[in-house]
Amino acid sequence: MKQKSWLPIYLALGVVWGCSFIFIKLGLEFLTPVGVAFGRCALGAFALLLIIKVRGIALPTGRHTWFILWIVSLLLNVFPGILFAYAEQRVTSVLAGIINACTPLTTLIFLLIFFRSEKIMAHQIIGLITGGVGVLTVLGIWKGIGANSGLGVIALLVAVTCYGLSFPIIKKYLSPLKLRAESLAAGQVSAAALTLLPFSLFNGIAEENYRPGPIFAMIALGVLGSGVAYIWNFQIVERAGSSIASSVTYLTPVVAVFVGVLFLSEHLTWHEPLGGLIVLLGAAISQGRFKGREQA
Repeated sequence: MKQKSWLPIYLALGVVWGCSFIFIKLGLEFLTPVGVAFGRCALGAFALLLIIKVRGIALPTGRHTWFILWIVSLLLNVFPGILFAYAEQRVTSVLAGIINACTPLTTLIFLLIFFRSEKIMAHQIIGLITGGVGVLTVLGIWKGIGANSGLGVIALLVAVTCYGLSFPIIKKYLSPLKLRAESLAAGQVSAAALTLLPFSLFNGIAEENYRPGPIFAMIALGVLGSGVAYIWNFQIVERAGSSIASSVTYLTPVVAVFVGVLFLSEHLTWHEPLGGLIVLLGAAISQGRFKGREQA
């Protein structure tokens, strides 16, 4: 497939998901972590439902399909949505973006433990070890982690662990159904919004301070980051393959670091980008991206 057919949306996806962390930070100016999670899911669901309505695509049917979609929504939207927002009350958006790059590694761990159909390869083990070293480098473990920042880091790691578990479940239980990607995405994000709604009504607003910047950030986070971006991701898979689609993970931390430092004046220590590069290297090794070159 010609590169021009998928490269623009690939770059757009990397930018949108990379900016999600600064959007979360801004949303926390007037919303609680639960409020941020609900806001992005509600806006994303609205955008996706509107898209499938215009395209004449039906929502999934069947209780079992909706149950799986709900489980996936918990792992991809509800828990990470709350955890990332909670963490960013304690750590920078830069650190959140870098740790998010661990998602391919956590996905591999669950594939190897619970969904393994092939024997474990040496490059997978090397990749996981390299990624673990990268995480410790990002955190500057030799300096120790303060209690407040430590809670934030734990929340981030739990969030990416949820991401890691979700992808094998999607592959095993939803992909074989051969349903339209737009339909699955709309159902998933809608299920997340409905799940978060009662909690948001109880504890969604942090402060009655509605400035335009944070409001527009939440709109972008919801409509783009939790809505249109899902369709872009599926389109990249269709046009360029899952391997290229998964590599967008390498772009998002770069964007997150850039916007965090530029627009929020967040401090960047030398070991954070270095550790981020090591994490990305570990993810690439575990996916066998250098395997073909070694055999050539």
